[in-house]
Amino acid sequence: MNSQVITPIALQGVGLVKRFKTGRTHIEVLKSVDLDCRHGEMTMVMGPSGSGKSTLIASLSGLLKPDEGQVTALGEDLWSQRPGKIDKFRLDHCGFIFQGFNLFGALSALQQVTTILKYKGFSPSEARDRAAHALTEVGLGARLGQRPAELSGGEKQRVAIARALAKEPRLLFADEPTSALDGENGQIVIRLLQRAAKEHGAAVVCVTHDPRLEAYADRIIHIEDGRILDDRRATTAHVPAAGKQHELIGA
Repeated sequence: MNSQVITPIALQGVGLVKRFKTGRTHIEVLKSVDLDCRHGEMTMVMGPSGSGKSTLIASLSGLLKPDEGQVTALGEDLWSQRPGKIDKFRLDHCGFIFQGFNLFGALSALQQVTTILKYKGFSPSEARDRAAHALTEVGLGARLGQRPAELSGGEKQRVAIARALAKEPRLLFADEPTSALDGENGQIVIRLLQRAAKEHGAAVVCVTHDPRLEAYADRIIHIEDGRILDDRRATTAHVPAAGKQHELIGA
């Protein structure tokens, strides 16, 4: 008997179409794509370069308006909102992790995280406490004062994850988060994203072309040439024991 619990839909795209103009022609990058993502799950969107997966995640997250279709995020019709309200929605509810880390060179790991929390309205002491907790959770409790130049690639990505998780986002988007990392650090990062879903209840959407990450997903979607070719739910996502998971991130 299948006892799998299906969690509520957090994010849904229906009929998404996106075209880009090149010279006098238009290239259709998304071709009427339908997709939904659920709280407490990690959805992996996979496909080769140029398949449309990064355009899809940008459309779902409020970064790039589709030419056609609708995105419903946390019950709201995202693209019917004013641009300022979409920005506020991203600030309040979304976390973003990119392959380039997007860290400020002059700021310490702690400052990287506190800065975004201050934008959310936390007092300096609250922001510092939440930032320190988030960095400790990703295994960087001893590296709070280090700047990006003093951190490894894997540590930089973990700072970026802590920055996203400190906001307690309900939607977490990761675009090729492991592509600049070696295999060991890539596994650490994907386990942290999985933890965001399982322990924090976020709907995690991860775009990647790395097939090694499939084992950690609840759902795997393959996209090519702007269309979803395959959409399957994993029977069991690989979740290491809690002690082992903390050991892997050096917590």
